[in-house]
Amino acid sequence: MSPSELPPAGTLAATVAIAAVAGLARGFSGFGAALIFIPLASAALGPRIAVPLLLVVDNITAFPLVPAAWRGAERREVGSLLLGALAGTPAGTWLLLHLDPTALRWGMCALALAMLALLASGWRYHGRPALPLSVGVGAASGLFSGAAGMGGPPVVAYWLGGAIPAARVRANIVLFFAASGLVSAAVYLVGGLLTAEVLLLAALVAPGYALGLWAGARLFGRASEQAFRRACFALIALAAVLGLPLRG
Repeated sequence: MSPSELPPAGTLAATVAIAAVAGLARGFSGFGAALIFIPLASAALGPRIAVPLLLVVDNITAFPLVPAAWRGAERREVGSLLLGALAGTPAGTWLLLHLDPTALRWGMCALALAMLALLASGWRYHGRPALPLSVGVGAASGLFSGAAGMGGPPVVAYWLGGAIPAARVRANIVLFFAASGLVSAAVYLVGGLLTAEVLLLAALVAPGYALGLWAGARLFGRASEQAFRRACFALIALAAVLGLPLRG
């Protein structure tokens, strides 16, 4: 892909701005970038460009968050979800490659609304995470990540709904998506989704995303646990609104 084949300047500038906001959400909560970026970038670039684009940008720019997440996360629990993601990601990637993009976007909006209703209901999981359930949540996350880059809602509902401190939840999420992102990258490469076009766009979009990521990480240290949870709920609600493919 040559510079002459890049999207129009206005589209590219809007994509960078969207990436900065998405990075802010990711740096603050550990998730949420896809919920903001994918619906809007898919409308401009198409989902088969937007999804792998965010994967590349996020994996590179979020790497500095991984060491702290490794120290603060419950690594055995993260590994349990990763086992499920290894099975779910290839299936989701097949959907991205073969299903109608509009149908995928409607499905992710329904998922976001369901997760919001679950979290807002006040229901809480009162035990330690069980291995079969963790693997199942990881598989669901992998499926949705492969199909639409939105693997966050199942994981967030699973961990945010329990009596786990916000710092531990955030560390778990950051570490899980760093590891599952490598799985997705390998599957996308095999599927032909990691193209020269995606890599060039990633180089242009990454600085804006990195700036938002840095700002979000600084905000997290100043926020209360209650503010953290409210922000996560707001991100899920935002996903449902922004993702509605009302214009196809």
